[in-house]
Amino acid sequence: MVDIYQAFRKLKAKSGSKPKGPGTGGTNAANALPASLTAALNQIETQLGGSTDLVIRRFVVRTNRQPHAAAVVYIESLSDPRTLLESLLVESSETQQFLQPDDNVNPLKLIREYILKVGDIGGLSDMDTLYHAILSGDAVVLIDGHTEGIIASTRACRERGVDEPSSQSVVRGPREGFTETLRTNSALIRRKIKDANLWMETRQIGRVTQTDVAIMYIKGIANDKIVEEVRQRLDRIDIDGILESGYIEELIEDEAYTPFPTMYNSERPDAIAGGLLEGRIAILVDGTPFVLLVPALFAHFLQTPEDYYQRADIATLLRILRYVCLFIALFGPSAYIAITTFHQEMIPTPLLISVVAQREGIPFPAFIEALLMEVTFEILREAGVRMPRTVGQAVSIVGALVIGQAAVDAGLVGPAMVIVVAITAISNFVIPSYNMGISIRMIRFVLMMLAASFGLCGILVGTIVMILHLCSLRSFGVPYMAPFAPYVADDQKDAIFRVPQWAMLTRPRLVSQTNVTRQKDDPPHKPASRG
Repeated sequence: MVDIYQAFRKLKAKSGSKPKGPGTGGTNAANALPASLTAALNQIETQLGGSTDLVIRRFVVRTNRQPHAAAVVYIESLSDPRTLLESLLVESSETQQFLQPDDNVNPLKLIREYILKVGDIGGLSDMDTLYHAILSGDAVVLIDGHTEGIIASTRACRERGVDEPSSQSVVRGPREGFTETLRTNSALIRRKIKDANLWMETRQIGRVTQTDVAIMYIKGIANDKIVEEVRQRLDRIDIDGILESGYIEELIEDEAYTPFPTMYNSERPDAIAGGLLEGRIAILVDGTPFVLLVPALFAHFLQTPEDYYQRADIATLLRILRYVCLFIALFGPSAYIAITTFHQEMIPTPLLISVVAQREGIPFPAFIEALLMEVTFEILREAGVRMPRTVGQAVSIVGALVIGQAAVDAGLVGPAMVIVVAITAISNFVIPSYNMGISIRMIRFVLMMLAASFGLCGILVGTIVMILHLCSLRSFGVPYMAPFAPYVADDQKDAIFRVPQWAMLTRPRLVSQTNVTRQKDDPPHKPASRG
């Protein structure tokens, strides 16, 4: 422990200032911190409505053998001020033996520099800062006769542990996921990117909730124009509360009237770290384990972090499988409706005879049959998500009976339609992004209606309109369909196909325009044989 007497001597020689009197050295703002401790505490109690979890601990600080009334203010349910109180109540009394009658030490500076042992200490001079500090879990130290106070970091560590993410599971890869605490989430990212250029900016959004929202990016890799655009869009938000990152997503996305997501979200730190290394910007919101990543492209929603942990040939095969499943989930029921209703000549004769025999006695046309099955499956899917886990298995059993043999035996649907809907549903589950899966489900119903009305021509027109809409979208100024439209040859190495790691020499050109060089490496050489 340092010599406290020598510390006081240095403080006296350095400052030589007198204790502030009422009204001196404070701010002139309307919400300035009152110099009177009693007035400040009364104002805090009145503003917080005499909340029962508000704790005010009074104590006395002596300088020059004169007592100065002081108080610690904090919210009991949010703070853990034991270290702070031990420093203030124990060490401040022990230091009195080192003070001489002629010592003229500022008690505020004495507490800040020589008594407090907490890690993060800040200052305040207005009531708004005070309220935000104590409602965020910090403790505030006030001294009578001073229009300034001290903010001490005493936030309680009551949070959910770092568990495996439930929405994005992998066979090979890290098993850690984000939590609802902003500082924990930023620490998980910094564990993976130990670079001084990983910058983080925090702001409070929400007039009532005052939610901490942070943006993280790698300086020198991220596009400065996109970073500035993210700042401006966040600063334009004027809302009373932010409870989840979905609020931020709706308020700052480029296009509101589109079924396709233009912002990527993930609860995996490795996925966000990979995006940062490509030049993207992460948006972290306190209170949710889902972190936003911008700009987000269409191809990004069909990729998983595991693609980079497996061999390149395996990852390429899985990506091609996802694109095939995307087309099945999008066009499966509509193609069946169009072919069986308008284009029977496209079906081989033996198969056509079998389909006609199966549909004999079914009172509904193919469109109503498919619509009935799809709506039933959507109801069962939503029920399985909302039901408690203990009864979820029962819902699955009932769903299998309703969609399967019971529906066929009742003569409501044909066996072929059950197969088509089942394959479509399974293919939809292959899409890694939950948001993109919902978009495909929505568009599937539109294509079913077009197929029932105009056959394959309706599907073709709907597909053209969808592609034109996709090509018109932007994600923070970056074309949504890049690198397919506009076509970027260098970025095809990580689109549908994935080349080996040693061949990924550049970052996506439309995302990171500052530093596109990822690595400089040669292909691996065969080791020399031993003679």
